Amino acid sequence: MKIAIVHYWLIGMRGGEKVLENFCKLYPQADIYTNVYNSNKVSDIINSHKISTTFINKLPFSDKLYKLYLPLMPIALRLLNLKKYDLIISSESGPAKGFIVSKHSFHLCYCHTPMRYLYDMKAEYLNGFNSLSKIFINFFLDRLRIWDINSSKKIDIIIANSSFVAKRIKENWLKDSTVIHPSINFDDFYISNDKKEYYLIISELVKYKRIDIAINAFNILDKKLYIIGKGPLLEKYKKVSNKNIIFLDNIDDSKKSIYLSNCKALIFPGIEDFGIVPLEAMASGRPVIAYRGGGILDTLQEGSNGVFFDKQIPDSLVNSIKYFEKNMKQFDSSKIKKSIKSFSNENFIKRIKNIINENT
Repeated sequence: MKIAIVHYWLIGMRGGEKVLENFCKLYPQADIYTNVYNSNKVSDIINSHKISTTFINKLPFSDKLYKLYLPLMPIALRLLNLKKYDLIISSESGPAKGFIVSKHSFHLCYCHTPMRYLYDMKAEYLNGFNSLSKIFINFFLDRLRIWDINSSKKIDIIIANSSFVAKRIKENWLKDSTVIHPSINFDDFYISNDKKEYYLIISELVKYKRIDIAINAFNILDKKLYIIGKGPLLEKYKKVSNKNIIFLDNIDDSKKSIYLSNCKALIFPGIEDFGIVPLEAMASGRPVIAYRGGGILDTLQEGSNGVFFDKQIPDSLVNSIKYFEKNMKQFDSSKIKKSIKSFSNENFIKRIKNIINENT
């Protein structure tokens, strides 16, 4: 059986690329297609495959300006002739479908989310452009949305990464989906007896992650908060943070595991499609304090492996942290880790394989 994997772009190792690694392990001989590719920014597992790109990759500064080329991606994907493949797995968050297949091909789409900038986050995406640019970009996004909906109709099976995303798929694509959550490598995380007096955030520093809520809350509480991450808002956040909030740079995966194992709790203030970092914290035996919304609802069990706060305002987070500190003894590290034992890479691969075997 000839197999192809189509991933939106390969310019870093985030949650979508971790899922892609599992597809690579499941099908080590599969060919990979993508819009933009930087071999220095992805793992050896991904680089071990034959990787082909669309013409987007040849455009100027494509690995930095790829979002500006979004209107061209449907054409680029349409030019991919994948008729020789029996199974095509598309990994969708940016454009990764709409390619040409044969009538005998089977197309499984693993959807991290329908493209947010076409639907509920469109206004935020346009916010960085001037008025004239917004007119043209909005025109193209409207047409990209029509393409997105139409191309979704040609998928044989859709897998959503969370119940939250499954609802988005139903609302935007009018399609049903099966939920199979992303996973982690449990061997990368451990329970430490050396718990420190700090809370932790690991996040890209962009607006929708709502790190501002945590900064304001910890300015009020005067408790130690470590923030690991980069992004366009880094300098702004540093300026409005008190001395108890510390920003950390150049933290590799091994150091990240240490910070996760030693923190009091992970703070997760945004609405995410799923949320890999909370899983990593729980695998380290540490509870999560999260906003009650998005994909975290599939993993956080209140009072067992974490605590919710109900409004995306600093006072709500402050109250949940105070509650957590009064009830810390009820959060047992070994029980927290056991609560997410089903989210292993091995279980993810097994479930994907079963669905493919049942339908091909």
